[in-house]
Amino acid sequence: MDLPAMSARLNSMDSRPDLWPRALDIAGRIRRAGTVPGLDLVDLNYPQHVNGVTRSTVADALADVGLGVGAINLRFGDEFLAGAFTNPEATLRRRARELTIEAGEWALALGAKQVVVWPGQDGYDYPFQADYQALWSQTVESFQHVADALPELMIGLEYKPLDPRRYYVVGDMSTSLLCLRDVARTNVGVVLDMAHSLMARENPAQAAARALQEERLFGIHLNDAYGMADDGLIVGSVHPVQTLELVWTLQRRGYAEHIYFDTFPVREDPVAECARNIEMLSRFWRAAAALDASDIVDAQASHDALRVHVLVQDAALPLTRGQSA
Repeated sequence: MDLPAMSARLNSMDSRPDLWPRALDIAGRIRRAGTVPGLDLVDLNYPQHVNGVTRSTVADALADVGLGVGAINLRFGDEFLAGAFTNPEATLRRRARELTIEAGEWALALGAKQVVVWPGQDGYDYPFQADYQALWSQTVESFQHVADALPELMIGLEYKPLDPRRYYVVGDMSTSLLCLRDVARTNVGVVLDMAHSLMARENPAQAAARALQEERLFGIHLNDAYGMADDGLIVGSVHPVQTLELVWTLQRRGYAEHIYFDTFPVREDPVAECARNIEMLSRFWRAAAALDASDIVDAQASHDALRVHVLVQDAALPLTRGQSA
């Protein structure tokens, strides 16, 4: 199976401006991303990345460097501190839906297939603060409204257990799939962010397998983390074996959507950091493809941990030593 298209987090291109002595407006960030070898796409945040610019400005900048757009990611601003889809004010809930539909219009205009909703403010912080059934109903109804307004697009729900709220309405893969069951729209699916999955104390490969079984895995945000926060570290830098298992699961189940590097270079050169993500994913992809699937499946049938350990470590250890798989 071929490696999926790879996409960069455009915000990361703001880092280390001393290494890019040109404008870092939307066009400048796209140009900087265009210097990353092997990059196919960028994902844009709506509305922050496009405030005050035209679609033609963005389209021209993308065309100049040969990049496409993988998805438009919703980032609800400060007016939604009390919630977006679950805001206690009906007018703001409607505005959140309108913003999501506007993001979809940008996606269609720029050739993207997806709109990704990260419900970052849809939750609560204190016991008794919210009516949980109301939060659930508002979430379901909002996704239904958006899905019906944008039937040509894939609408992705990017779950996260906490941060900035202490609890989210939809905080893990199982709850996300329950939410999608109630939404009951074929163009709504789940986006798995590896750091979010680790924060939720999930095994990312198991979470991905469950979504793939339901044909609802619409996106992968690949990164790494220590599991306590949304660290946004380089692919495979902390959990190489779990990264390998996730990649192996995607290959085995025929995942075909793009993979987005949701990493946060702060002190690092963002171009070099993105290039490293591409190199690491490529290594993991080759290593996963090289695993003897029949041997692993046979070992899994008897839950033979030692046999699986031998099979996997032979592939994983060269990755941790920095050798090409």
